Amino acid sequence: MDLLALADFNLVARHGGFGRAARASGRPKATLSRRVAELEAALNLRLFERGGRLLKLTEEGRALFQRTGALLTELDETAAAIASGGDRPRGRLRVSAPLLFSQTAMGRIAAGFALKYPDVRLEVTTEDRPVDMVEEGYDLVIRVNPDPDESLVGRCFLRDRLVVVASPRLVPPADGRPVPAVARGTSGGGGTWDVVGPAGRSPIVADPVLRLSSLVMVRDAVRAGVGAARLPISLVSHDLAAGTLVHWGDVEGPEIALWALYPSRRLLSARVSAFLDYLKEAFPAGTPEELAAYIGGA
Repeated sequence: MDLLALADFNLVARHGGFGRAARASGRPKATLSRRVAELEAALNLRLFERGGRLLKLTEEGRALFQRTGALLTELDETAAAIASGGDRPRGRLRVSAPLLFSQTAMGRIAAGFALKYPDVRLEVTTEDRPVDMVEEGYDLVIRVNPDPDESLVGRCFLRDRLVVVASPRLVPPADGRPVPAVARGTSGGGGTWDVVGPAGRSPIVADPVLRLSSLVMVRDAVRAGVGAARLPISLVSHDLAAGTLVHWGDVEGPEIALWALYPSRRLLSARVSAFLDYLKEAFPAGTPEELAAYIGGA
């Protein structure tokens, strides 16, 4: 495949038309058109739907653009780094991060990283859904307890645990009676919570009276005395220390592990490596206490 033609195709696709691509790059419109036509002929595929002022990618063209754009960017950045005599992090870095971590810590992390590496253009998207890193153009994703995936590698940089907390005004349940609970999401969160406290293991029967879409909202509702909830210790440790919430026990089950992941088949770029190192600097031991201190300093 002709890399020059592929680069011109990506240029046109990114700008949405030959004229716009020509003006942005300073290259002749006729040259761009010819290169794209040669690529289409070589692949025996139609990459653009022509007509109107803006070009529209075909399904095949969209797939080619999504899969080759990041690779061409890496080639350009590698060449620029070699030409400048070093491997200083530079270029675009797209990160997908979960909602709670984004709300509590990512703003400060992103700001600190941007100040330390001004040549990197960091973009952070907040979402809890699974993402296809290659198809959606992410360089790195942060996920909680991710499922094993042979196409991804990375490192665990933070660990947390769930606890049951409530307002001091809420009396702990006795004799198996249900307790009002605040749950995250539109389903689940009820039933029996297996909790380990100072007196040993004791089940709590939870009756969800309020359902909210974010754990920060759940914490705020628990502060108001609506009910008890299962929350990460890092999110409520300052409330526990201040006495605005009380600890009913630890939730039995696996710990919460935050992983930073990137595609295994892709060479680790300088900007991804720098971001991983920055996470390590922010949370050197990866403990809930470190995250709690980070949240408290916000």
